[in-house]
Amino acid sequence: MAWSISWKKAYWILVACGALYISFISILCTSWAQKHALYVHKLHTMWWQDLNKPEQFGFLKNQVQPLHIATPDGEVLYAWHVVPLAKYIANEEYLIKEQNISATHFSDSVGFGLLSKDAHSRLVINFHGNAGTVAQGWRTDAYRSLASGAPDKVHILAVDYRGFGLSTGTPNEQGLITDGIATVQWAIDVAKIPPQRIVLVGQSLGTAVAAAVAEHFVRVSSIEFAGVVLIAAFSDMPTLLLTYSIKGLIPILSPLRPYPRLQRFFSGFLRDTWDTSSRIASLVRKSHKVNLHLIHSKDDFEISWKHSESLFYTAANATSMSGLSKKQIDAVKFHRDLHDGGLLESWNADGLKRIAKQIIRYGGHNRITTYPCVAKTVQHIFEL
Repeated sequence: MAWSISWKKAYWILVACGALYISFISILCTSWAQKHALYVHKLHTMWWQDLNKPEQFGFLKNQVQPLHIATPDGEVLYAWHVVPLAKYIANEEYLIKEQNISATHFSDSVGFGLLSKDAHSRLVINFHGNAGTVAQGWRTDAYRSLASGAPDKVHILAVDYRGFGLSTGTPNEQGLITDGIATVQWAIDVAKIPPQRIVLVGQSLGTAVAAAVAEHFVRVSSIEFAGVVLIAAFSDMPTLLLTYSIKGLIPILSPLRPYPRLQRFFSGFLRDTWDTSSRIASLVRKSHKVNLHLIHSKDDFEISWKHSESLFYTAANATSMSGLSKKQIDAVKFHRDLHDGGLLESWNADGLKRIAKQIIRYGGHNRITTYPCVAKTVQHIFEL
């Protein structure tokens, strides 16, 4: 009798859990819920901090200058320009004396002059992941790390997409791509930094933005950048959701794995698909010269490193007009075992198209952006 009661309780608990899960997935089928679940743009942890006072995040006086970037569809993006440390020290007297300059008058600042008037300056345009702002979590540490390889040359431009932080608008796939294009266009047209001195860096959601932006410029304007670095990338949103768990704890579609038709059914409701795989293939095919680097950690419990591995083969395959099988790529690719540091693999096509993949053992999903392997990659791309 006791076993019968216990079995019934377990049964109804399972039924309740299943009902809650189906309700959760059904809610995510709505446009509003998807937008907030995917971009999490309203969530941040800086209620008592001011983005217009970067010193609160450990930067020196006027080392970071906020600026506004206008998009062609009428949004205004909030961004940070971070002056590299050695360049700051050399110009510290002028930077400290400078009065607070509003984001709308950034071009009048000392920092802007250090970026635009120095023929040796390099620019990393950083596209962050979902949630928060340019100053969220490990992001400020990542900016310091990215410039550490050449602290007299590498400037950082970090932007909040529409709907994030102090930027106007509401996020969606095409909107974020427009934001990325506008940011790069600002760097080229206003800051006068040629594409050959620009590296696009994206992390998580930002990898999809960076790939789409790079593909847009090579397809529309035949503009190629010094390099593109994608950290914790994913192939496309429908594929990601099959295995994705929020913070590695709350699964989305993986519980439906035994029911592929149900998985496909719910995936069909996705508004923003972020097909990075197709965009990377297009980027590689249309480029005369491309330098693409994929970095991922094995202990990333949000996005599996297998996504970066898949993108590596997609990109390598795109270097050949006739296509290449995985077996053909494996037979020729460069492979280096870094032991506890992970592994490095690369594919070179005619010395013009280089695809590299580095899988490190540790770094998680977010902290990896602060690791030396990322700064080292940027330094190598810039040949500094």
